[in-house]
Amino acid sequence: MKIVVIGGTGLIGSKTVERLRQEGHEVIAASPASGVNTITGEGLSEALQGTDVVIDVANSPSFEDNAVMEFFKTSGSNLLSAEEKAGVKHHIALSVVGTERLQESGYFRAKAAQEDLIKKSGIPYSIVHSTQFFEFLGGIVASAAQGENIHLSPAAIQPIASDDVAAAVADVATGKPVNGTVEIAGPEKVSLSALAARYLSEVNDSRTVISDVNARYFGAMLNDQSLVPGPGAQPRIGKTDFATWFATRPAKQ
Repeated sequence: MKIVVIGGTGLIGSKTVERLRQEGHEVIAASPASGVNTITGEGLSEALQGTDVVIDVANSPSFEDNAVMEFFKTSGSNLLSAEEKAGVKHHIALSVVGTERLQESGYFRAKAAQEDLIKKSGIPYSIVHSTQFFEFLGGIVASAAQGENIHLSPAAIQPIASDDVAAAVADVATGKPVNGTVEIAGPEKVSLSALAARYLSEVNDSRTVISDVNARYFGAMLNDQSLVPGPGAQPRIGKTDFATWFATRPAKQ
């Protein structure tokens, strides 16, 4: 099977490419660095020639409201148009658990717009909704920093390791299109603020986490249902908990 991974050199993309190659598939790791650009359209038709499956794990370089919306709309439109011409049989996109519940956030509005394009494209598809990656904890902390204090909601999250995300995406890509959404999550449900405090302690960061019910998460207010799989979702559960992830993560993280 020929599979093209858009964003194939990033955190999730590179792990997904490796897994699929180990399974014997012909996999192209597509990115601007390899001459495939979904914003300009450069290299898309050539990369997709004879392709069975496309996996889109690309992310916007900017989270500013207008920029992120423009990225996902333009990238999604160009990619889906090229897929239609190439006769791609299955489109997989990585998105976020809770996207539809977090529409106060410009980022999540943009992800919803991306998903809408996919659903209307006519191409068989599977959308993978993932909870937050452990690897993004540093970025979440940075986004909430106010001097020496980190203001984060105590809302429930169910974080997942990037290895488990890649495994799930690869599995979905080699299966039949669900023409709907698959949810994936980690094995532990915890408080966002409590997990951030634990993370800072583990990395010997002396800043203080303030548990603040009014703290916004990338522009959106949270509650205990915002960032966890929805009721009745029956998510695929990863095997890696925080302690295991932290003990085995690359030192640069």
